[in-house]
Formats: sequence, structure tokens, C-alpha cells
Amino acid sequence: MNKPATEAVHHTGTETLESAVIRFCGDSGDGMQLTGTQFTTTSAIFGNDVATFPDFPAEIRAPAGTLPGVSGFQVNFAATDIYTPGDKVDVLVAMNPAGLKTNIADLRGGGILIVNEDAFNTNNLKKAGYSRNPLDDGSLKDYKLYRIPISRLCEESLADTGMGAKAIGRAKNMYTLGIVYWLFDRSLEPTIRHLTDLFAKKKNQPELAELNIKALKAGYYMGETAEMFQNRYVVPKAKLTPGKYRQISGNEATALGLIAGARLAKKTLTYAGYPITPASDILHFLSAHKNYHVKTLQMEDEIAAVCAAIGASYTGDIAVTGTSGPGMALKGEGIGLAVMTELPLVIVDVQRGGPSTGLPTKTEQADLLQAVYGRNSECPCVVLAAKSPGDCFDAAVEAVRLATKYMTPVILLTDGYIANGAEPWLLPKVSALKPIEIKHPTQFNAHSDEAEGEGPNTYWPYLRNENLARPWAIPGTPNLEHRVGGLEKAENTGNVSYDPLNHQRMVDLRLAKVNKVAQDIPPTEIQGNKSGDVLLIGWGGTYGSIHAATERLLNHGHKVGTVHLRYINPLPPDLGDIIKRFRTIIVPELNKGQLIRVIRDRFLVNAQGINKVQGKPFLIAELVAEVENFLSKK
Repeated sequence: MNKPATEAVHHTGTETLESAVIRFCGDSGDGMQLTGTQFTTTSAIFGNDVATFPDFPAEIRAPAGTLPGVSGFQVNFAATDIYTPGDKVDVLVAMNPAGLKTNIADLRGGGILIVNEDAFNTNNLKKAGYSRNPLDDGSLKDYKLYRIPISRLCEESLADTGMGAKAIGRAKNMYTLGIVYWLFDRSLEPTIRHLTDLFAKKKNQPELAELNIKALKAGYYMGETAEMFQNRYVVPKAKLTPGKYRQISGNEATALGLIAGARLAKKTLTYAGYPITPASDILHFLSAHKNYHVKTLQMEDEIAAVCAAIGASYTGDIAVTGTSGPGMALKGEGIGLAVMTELPLVIVDVQRGGPSTGLPTKTEQADLLQAVYGRNSECPCVVLAAKSPGDCFDAAVEAVRLATKYMTPVILLTDGYIANGAEPWLLPKVSALKPIEIKHPTQFNAHSDEAEGEGPNTYWPYLRNENLARPWAIPGTPNLEHRVGGLEKAENTGNVSYDPLNHQRMVDLRLAKVNKVAQDIPPTEIQGNKSGDVLLIGWGGTYGSIHAATERLLNHGHKVGTVHLRYINPLPPDLGDIIKRFRTIIVPELNKGQLIRVIRDRFLVNAQGINKVQGKPFLIAELVAEVENFLSKK
């Protein structure tokens, strides 16, 4: 486990730690996501800073006990600020051989390994590809191994409940959670409340709440009475900024940000989507909040979803569609229609591994070039990227603001890591959120020249303001009838036009409008040195790993600075000057190099890449090693 700066404090078998990383793993039916979520919630309520990494299989019904069916949940909880779910794992809880085999490489030497001994039978060992039982062959000698017959002990503790074997078997995750709660001196009360509330909502199932609560307590008291563990561990409360917090995932924060953006604009939010991992939870969350003037549409496909959102935008709603990489490809023509009609539209892309179906439940950053360039012809969009679960809220509000201010589609990039991950989120003060001003025209706009036979009292839908945005006229407004569609528009009037010079002018105007967003970008913040040997440029969900790696590199005495980009298109106007102050530019990305291409093209610098496409986030240690390797060659 991660030791504090000073030596750990020992007293009567209790060790105080600065932070700890726990991973629960087992079959997808073992309840590992619920177990990890409950441990995270309990730690957040206690006052720790937390960061999580849920990792679940893509197969809906992978055969039990097989490697593809393993589900995991990692949580890093600490008494200090943390930015990632941790590198190496301090405690690994493996419910079966497959969970052990797929996760043991991430357990640090000397770490705690808790296994459900009952699951290590001949059949399960064979399914996981073990020729011998790893609990007996000495291969786990580098870890503190605790062999606990969890299935049997859970069954014995619930024998008097009268419940069936299936229900009792499914409670073993709560028994396991009880053991880990005792090991880390966690309270049972938050989980007891959760179980009570969860099963109270289901008809004729209060007895299941009692069953799981009894299993939870039995596991806790087993830890207390078995005298199996050498120590208990205490991770004190973190010194967080005072205020009211809640635990939040990226998808939840995105949904709340969209609601907030619509309310700040005094508008109805219409979200049209098609179910796709890992973006579906945005639709689920929004559908439960109709009381905030939210409309949700589950469409038959991705094309229908983007077109429905465009229709909602045409009628004056804050229109959003959400998807992942494969859906972005299908939405391409529809996004082009929104660009041509110059209607505000927010497209949320929760990135995942690809290509094609790829790795539906694993994270990646491989859609950036698709977001910036991935449509036919000259089709510019504003592109933003959220950096953490909580930051998804602010990024979503900003996406709504820019889309309506500049009358243009805005693509918001998140990814599977931050969408499903969670952290404590300081609730913003509503009074501090700036209103989004929208003024719909109610009468003819001012123009003096007649064009193509149009008289002076004809509404011109493409007459632009100082931001090059056209007016947003609501259908049904008297005398403001106008044409929309995918064919090229004549400047100002919006009539269909095939004139070559007009097309050149309109293409230039649409690009200039997107570039004008640069005037809204705040000065770029630099972590670490303002000039020096290396500038790290990151974007999106790699923020935590890059931030922590930069702190470590600075502590090693290196002259390193970092900028993390929210605005990808256009880029911050001061980024070029920052780049000039560093000898080497390094761009870490969870892809084969996409932002680096944009940086090289825009600033003509020989930037270097650190790239990873394994469906997993960067480890802090691997970033530090890569940067120091670059430095050693200078």
C-alpha cells in the first residue's frame, strides 16, 4: 500500500495509510460492480478522496468462470488529493480463478490477495487455463495470500434464513464486502441503507434486503473474530475544499450539465439517442428527470437520433444527441446537415475502443480526428473534451453555451474511463452559474438591399451578428418564414444557391464562425514550469495520469510543464506561444497519435507521442518512465 511521507503508524495491529487501492474481481454475475460502488460510496461519505475504474466484460452472457466474463472494479481512496484510480493494486479480491488470472499482474509485490477458495475447483481452474491450482503451487509467494472459503461461510451464515440456494449464493459479494469493510475500518451503515432502499422498491423482496445485510455483517464479524489478518488499515479523511459533495460519474455529470445548460438558457432540453455502450447511461439518467423540462427520445438507430435532435433544435429546444465512436460515424451526414443549416446541436461522444464494435466496454481516445475532420467536405464543428468525471458537468454547460451563441454543432468528447469512473464532486452554487442569453428574432431583421427578388420586408435567415452567428427564428413566428435544408445557402437570404463564389464565401464564413470561438477560450493554465525542457500536452480523460506524472517529474527535478486542453477545435490562441518556450513537446494519448497530428499541423513542431491502445488508462509510472527516457536522450 502507498505509505505516507513519514513511516506508517502502528498501534495494536492498526496501520495508518495515506491511500490504498483495492480491486474486486470475479464473474460478471458476482456483483463486483455493486461491491466496488458500495465501498466507494462508503469511503466518500467517510471523507476520503476517491477515484474509481469499473472494468466489465463486453459479452452479455460470457460463460461463467471464463476469462472473457471477468468483471472488475478498482477504487483508490486517500487522505490526500488523488487524480487516478491508482497504478499498482494494494489489495486484490478474486472471487474465482479467472478473476485471479486476469488481474494478478496488477497486484504489487507484498500486496494483499484475498481469494474465494471454494471457487478454485477443477472445473473453474480448467476454464481459466490453469494446469495447477495457483493457491498450492507457490506461484503466489510474493503476496500476502488469504484463502477464505467465502461461498461456504456465506452459506453457513445464511442457513437459517429459509432462502433458496440461488439467493444465498448471490449474497457472497456482500459477505466479501463485509470482510474488506472490517479490514479497512469502514462503516456498514451506508451499505445497509442502500440495500434497504434498493429492495424496498421491489415488490415482495424486503427479505432479500435482510439476507444481504446479514451476509454483510457476517463477513465483517468473520474478519473481526477469525484473527486471520495481521493488521487493520485506516485511511484518514482527506482535507477537501469545504462544501457539499456528492459522488458522481462522468455520465451523470454530463447529464446534469446538459440539464443545467438548458435551464440557464430557459429552454427545454431534448435528448435523442440510441442505446450504445458506454453512452447509454446519459439517456437513462435524463429520462428520469422530466421534471426539469427534459424530453428524451430513444430512436430506432443513430441516424434517426441525430435527425430528431436537429428537428428539436429547429423548434427552439436545446438539442442533444449522444453516442460512442460507431454511432458518430453513422451521425456524420446528420451533423453535416446541422452545420449547413447552422442550428445549435450538442453531440456527446463517449469514446471506446475500436474500430467497428471493437472493445465496447474499454476506454480509448481514438475519436478525436473523427470529431475534428470526420465528415464530408468542409464541415467544421466546435470540439471540446472533458478531463474528469466532475468536469463533464462544466464541459456540458460550455457545450450548450457555445452551440447557442455561435449557432453551430458542438462535439463533446468524453470516454469510457471518465464516463463510468467516479469522484467526489463539489456541488456548484447555482447563483454562480452564468445565464445563457438567447434572443430569438420576433420581427424582420434590418437590411436595406434587395437580393434575388426579395423585398426589404423579407426575413433573411443568414444575416449574421458580430459572432457570425445567424438568427435562431422559431417556426410559427409571424413573417419569419425561411428555408432550411442540406443544399448550399445563398449568403444572407438562405435561398438555394449553386453560385461558385457564394459557395466559397459560405464555406469561409462557417469556418470563420467556428474559429471565432477562440475569443471565448480563457488563458491556458500551465502546471509546473512555464518554460523548460518538456511540455506535456494532454486532453480528455488522461488528465489525472498526466497531472500526477507531472508532479512526480517535478519532484525528480525535471523542468517540465503541462497543459491540458478542453478546447480542441479551435485550439487556445495562446497555445503557440507556450509551445515555443519548451525544447520538447510530448503528447500522451490513448490512441496511435491524433492530437499530435493536429499540433504538428497547426504549429509546425516535431512533437513526440506517448501512445497506448490497451483499453486501459495510462499508469502514472509508465508516463514518468517515458518522459524520463526522452530526457535521457537530450
